[in-house]
Amino acid sequence: MAMSDILQQLTVVLQERKQADPQSSYVAQLHHKGLNKILEKVGEEATETLLAAKDAQVSGCNQAVIAETADLWFHSLVMLSHLGINHQDVLNELARRMGISGLDEKASRSK
Repeated sequence: MAMSDILQQLTVVLQERKQADPQSSYVAQLHHKGLNKILEKVGEEATETLLAAKDAQVSGCNQAVIAETADLWFHSLVMLSHLGINHQDVLNELARRMGISGLDEKASRSK
């Protein structure tokens, strides 16, 4: 399955769960608790991803990094959904940056 298909399906599910009963859906619980709770989860997953990457560098096993990155991406998508931002906007920004030197792109943001 293509990444865009997975993101599109996940977007549909996240939108449905946004309106679901918080007693029946983890995503609905996050939306019900508000942006600060969602951001807390994004931060937690980012930290867990960093720790897993450090462990993987030593162990050579990448499975935890993959799992934690999936959690980080998922919670980032919940954040975008909560703010009414479509994942396609992020993909469009990444596409815009293709072919631009990372150093040039970064320099353009600091002006």
